[in-house]
Formats: sequence, C-alpha cells, structure tokens
Amino acid sequence: MYEPIRAKSVHSMADQAQYPHRSREEELDIQLAGHLAALLAVTDELGLEAPAEAIAAQVSRLRGAPPARHAALTHADADALHRRALALAGRALVVAASRADTAAAILSAERMDAHTAAMKSRDLVGAP
Repeated sequence: MYEPIRAKSVHSMADQAQYPHRSREEELDIQLAGHLAALLAVTDELGLEAPAEAIAAQVSRLRGAPPARHAALTHADADALHRRALALAGRALVVAASRADTAAAILSAERMDAHTAAMKSRDLVGAP
C-alpha cells in the first residue's frame, strides 16, 4: 500500500561530532557573564567605583579575560539607571543561583540591596 522510503530522511540529525557543543554549565557561565557585564556598564555610568571593580572581577573570572569597559555615558536619569541595575542584578542572581555560583550570587544580591536602597532614599528625599 505504501512505497518504502528509499532515501535518507532530511530530518535526521547530523553527525554530533561535527559541531561544537557547550555544556549547561558553559551556557550558564556565558549568560551570567553577560548579565554581569551589562550591570557593570550601568554601575560605571552611575560612577560607583568599588562595586564596579567587584563586578569586573567576577566577569573576568567567568570569561577568563578582563571585561571591556567604556566611558560612553547615556546621561540617563539616576532613577532609571538604578531600576535597570536592579533588574540586571536580579537576572544575574537567578543565573548565579542556578549554577550554584556563591560569589556571583552574593555580589548580585548585594547590588540589588544597594540599588533598592538608593531608589528608596531618592523617594524619601523627594517626598514633601
């Protein structure tokens, strides 16, 4: 009733040895380094030297090379920068927790606390 398949399926998987593959840990390292590098850029723009150096050290550890840092400022509002930094630190914390990286998780949590405190203090200063 049906004609047998005579050609190799186009949907079959290619030889796995031909393509490089990364482990889950390597993928998480790349994600974490990316989130921390973005946090570093915002931290540099806020002018926070000590936290920026701590973040740069973590990025260096994960990537095996120091991060590229730039002096291009967006002149964004400080509140917007703190909100962005808080979001980036939260993302970094999630990835650090999933890969069980205690140092990066602690750093991310500290940055979240610092940016939350900065946003709260700015709200209190502006309140009548």
